[in-house]
Amino acid sequence: MSSTGELRHTALDALHRSLGATMTDFAGWDMPLRYGSERDEHNAVRTRAGLFDLSHMGEITVTGPQAAALLDHALVGNIGGVKPGRARYTMICRADGGILDDLIVYRLGETEYMVVANASNAQVVLDALAERSAGFDAEVRDDRDAYALIAVQGPESPGILKSLTDADLDGLKYYAGLPGTVAGVPALIARTGYTGEDGFELFTKPEHAVELWQALTKAGEGAGLVPCGLSCRDTLRLEAGMPLYGHELSTSLTPFDAGLGRVVKFEKEGDFVGREALREAAARAEQNPPRVLVGLVAEGRRVPRAGYAVVAGGEVIGEVTSGAPSPTLGKPIAMAYVDAAHAAPGTPGVGVDIRGSHEPYEVVALPFYKRQK
Repeated sequence: MSSTGELRHTALDALHRSLGATMTDFAGWDMPLRYGSERDEHNAVRTRAGLFDLSHMGEITVTGPQAAALLDHALVGNIGGVKPGRARYTMICRADGGILDDLIVYRLGETEYMVVANASNAQVVLDALAERSAGFDAEVRDDRDAYALIAVQGPESPGILKSLTDADLDGLKYYAGLPGTVAGVPALIARTGYTGEDGFELFTKPEHAVELWQALTKAGEGAGLVPCGLSCRDTLRLEAGMPLYGHELSTSLTPFDAGLGRVVKFEKEGDFVGREALREAAARAEQNPPRVLVGLVAEGRRVPRAGYAVVAGGEVIGEVTSGAPSPTLGKPIAMAYVDAAHAAPGTPGVGVDIRGSHEPYEVVALPFYKRQK
């Protein structure tokens, strides 16, 4: 929220309203939840293409001779090892190892990086980076108002984007980004996304956002592209087994508790915030496995929600972190942290306590959905 308590609006706000979007407060931003049927929007991304406004995400630019050294100190990943034009998924942790946020860091140049934080944590990440920059020859800049972010996701997205740019999309790898123009508009074109599909995220200036959105809409007409809201973004990421901060990730969990210890790079040079606590968390996880993040698929029709208890043999063995009906599977699904003894796919007797009734669920490996390459 702004300091006055009013919701913030993206550069595409009037356009969303003209399209009849149902708007919602998301992390202090007034964002489109859906335009029509969230199931139709979800299926469009899985089979054709969808267009998203993600301008609520928090962009933070880190520049200077010691930008890489600062990020290696502030984050758990090996950011100095990221080549220009590439991106990396990583996390920022507290000194006690708790996760402050999960991030994507783009290396834009030799001494320039863009850190993209979740909307709900952008200020926290900005403050932490600024505090951790002390003693480094590097500048941390709040660029949240400098960018609009539009994503085009789905199997038809490369074809749609190709018709609007001469950038080498075929040569653009997953988790890479390159500057280019799309429909005559300057943009950073990144092959990243949060849907489980191939797709692109386009960072551009807010004043170019409407023009870019309209050009993509027109280019996607024949390919079945539709505007998509946050509701289907959530079901898409859930099917793809992707964590959401505040659900699968929080300050009460370390990356090792979340099953994402691979993002912590102890081998990098120098100290980093949380190193000692994370070493201890890694050792603990080896000795005494923490709860494991698993997939649950309903045998019935009742939908589990975050916070519901996972049960087996009359005992609580875990907790649901995210749940929703899955348009792709045609059944309710959930992600949940469960005791390691019950985490193997096919473990019998597992259920979810839905308002006092123990509904049967099948334990499955994540993700629920994986696109065909």
